[in-house]
Amino acid sequence: MRLLIVEDDDAIATPLLRAVQREGYDVERVATGADAIEQVSANPVELVLLDLGLPDMDGLDVCRRLRADGYQGYILILTARAGELDRVVGLDVGADDYLSKPFSLSELLARVRALLRRAGRSVSPVEDPVATGAGAPPGDGLRVDRDARRAWARGEELSLTAKEFDVLALLDQQRGAVVSRETLMNEVWDENWFGSTKTLDTTVGRLRQKLQDAAAPVELSTVRGVGFRLEDSAGDA
Repeated sequence: MRLLIVEDDDAIATPLLRAVQREGYDVERVATGADAIEQVSANPVELVLLDLGLPDMDGLDVCRRLRADGYQGYILILTARAGELDRVVGLDVGADDYLSKPFSLSELLARVRALLRRAGRSVSPVEDPVATGAGAPPGDGLRVDRDARRAWARGEELSLTAKEFDVLALLDQQRGAVVSRETLMNEVWDENWFGSTKTLDTTVGRLRQKLQDAAAPVELSTVRGVGFRLEDSAGDA
């Protein structure tokens, strides 16, 4: 697995780089936002450890740019900013997790492992049932494989962030029923999450757009004051 550390402070980057390497990951380090965007564009990266206080641009803008460019890996923000607003904005622009400085290396590594474990990255390409042809997705409809953490619309795989997939999987599991905002926040984020629920609306909005772009035969509708419902489109029911 290949990770990218985006951190301009050598005093933080050097021990972090060594710790991640000891875990067995292939890791590179860059010190600017521009280099991070270029590196991710040029090479496949499973996870980006992103500092917000970069010398050339704000880390939130880097995160936003990576997602806009189609990066579907994981982004773990590292920052000295402790305010709730920065944390919420970071999640809204596409980050998957947020760790405030100072932090222990053991906690950071645990979060890295948790993100990669959620992605089902332990399945190698050789073992991937879709890659080998076994259990290949059908040519039409929407299919969500929660074990492999993959989704297809009309036979084409959807490019989803971790949160987008988690929301889709939960809605798909109860397709046709309304899933409350509270259930989604508790299951996808954390039952102890006290930040703004705007991050849920942002995630659902991105997911809805991706489903529409892929011509998925489903509708993701908002039930005002309650939650969201995923159901088959009228013409495909």
